[in-house]
Amino acid sequence: MKDKIRKEYLGRGIVTFCGAFIIILTAAIGIFLLVQGTGTFTKFHHTLAEFLFSSRWAPQDNATTGGGSVGAAVYICGSLMTCGLALLFVTPFALGAAVFMTEIAPKAGRSIFQPAVEIFVGIPSVVYGWIGLTVLVPFIRDTFHATMGGYSVLAASIVLAVMMFPTITTVAADAIRSVPSAYRGAAYGIGSTRWQVIYRIVIPAAKSGIYTGIILGLARAFGEALAVAMVIGKTRAFPKDILSPTNNLTAAIASDMGNSASGGEQNMALWSMALLLFLISMFFILLIHLISAKGKQENGK
Repeated sequence: MKDKIRKEYLGRGIVTFCGAFIIILTAAIGIFLLVQGTGTFTKFHHTLAEFLFSSRWAPQDNATTGGGSVGAAVYICGSLMTCGLALLFVTPFALGAAVFMTEIAPKAGRSIFQPAVEIFVGIPSVVYGWIGLTVLVPFIRDTFHATMGGYSVLAASIVLAVMMFPTITTVAADAIRSVPSAYRGAAYGIGSTRWQVIYRIVIPAAKSGIYTGIILGLARAFGEALAVAMVIGKTRAFPKDILSPTNNLTAAIASDMGNSASGGEQNMALWSMALLLFLISMFFILLIHLISAKGKQENGK
C-alpha cells in the first residue's frame, strides 16, 4: 500500500514538474523577447508607429548611435498577404477532406486517408520549399508570365496552404468525429439527406473544433520561414498583386539575424519583429481558448 502511495506521489510530482517547467520556459522566452524586442523603442528611440506603418527599412548595424529607419510594414504586409491567401486556398479543401474522412468514407478515411494526410506533418519545411522552388515557381512563371521568374506572393501562399492542410484537416476531422451520433440519427429520423445532416447538423456542432484547426494552421503559417523564403522573392517592396514578389517577417529574420551585430540597431529591430510574431502566436492561443470555452458553453446549453 505504501509503495502504491509513493508511486502515486512520485508520478504526480513528475507531471507537476514537467507542467511547471513548460510554463517557466514559455515565460522565460516571452521575457527574453520582451527585453530584446523593446530595445528598438527604448535604446534607439524609434516609435511604434514607425515600426508598424513605415516601409523604410534601413537600420544601422551598430550598437551605439543608431539613426537608421526600422519600418517593417513591408514584412508585416507580406506575412498578412501570404497567410491570408493561403487560408483562403486551404480551408475548403481541408474541410472537404475532413468531411470525407468522417462522413462519406469513415472506414477508408480513418485507415487510409488520415494516415496519408498526417504524413505531411512530418515532412521538413525545406522539402516543401524545394518543391515550390523547382516546380511551382517555374509553373507560375510560364503560365502567368510573372515578374521575378515566378517568385511571388502566390507561390508562397500555395506552399503555405499545403503545409497548413494536414493540421486543419486532422483537427477538423477529430472535431467532426466528436459530434454525438444521436444528432445524426435524429436528423435522419426526420427525413434529412446525408448532405443536409452534414452542413446543417454536423458542421455547426463541430464549428468550435473546426475554428481551432484553422487557427492552428494559421499560426503555423505565420511562423514558417524557410519554405516561404525560398519562393517569395525576398524583395523589400509592397506587392502590386499576388504575382509580385515581396518579403515577410520570418524570412527577414532568418536571412538577416546572423549578419547583424549583437545589440545593434538592426539586431534590435529584428528582435522586435520576433516579438511581434510571439505576440501574434499568443493572440492565436488566446483565440483558441475563447472559441473552446464558447463551444463548451453552447454544448452545455
